[in-house]
Amino acid sequence: MPDQTVIYYYADAKTTHTTYCDGLEVLQFSNGQIEKHYPDGKKEITFPDQTIKNLFTDGQEESIFPDGTIVRVQRDGSKTIEFNNGQRELHTSQFKRREYPDGTVKTVYTNGHQETKYISGRVRVKDKDGNILMDTKV
Repeated sequence: MPDQTVIYYYADAKTTHTTYCDGLEVLQFSNGQIEKHYPDGKKEITFPDQTIKNLFTDGQEESIFPDGTIVRVQRDGSKTIEFNNGQRELHTSQFKRREYPDGTVKTVYTNGHQETKYISGRVRVKDKDGNILMDTKV
């Protein structure tokens, strides 16, 4: 193109690959998926359901779902999920923790033990079978 944009169309795959003069590459697939490959190495993928996945050069990932849920994955594999209802989850190799808008925090450890901390200061601990081991009713 006159502005140095290069456009390829791959007929068999029904895919358009556009390279812009600033180095941005955009791939458009027949199923509606669009991938943007930035010159700095970042990639942004928009899926047909409008989920957007960002792949960063440092190995981190972020997915933004149509309902507003955001999932972030760190290089160490830990994952943070932010739900549109204000709840938040943290997944690590040692535990999964959910934080509720009212301040309640529930943690489930890999051995199955559960710990729930309430905003009132109450703490309840259960074993892997759901039996209450401790309950500090305030």
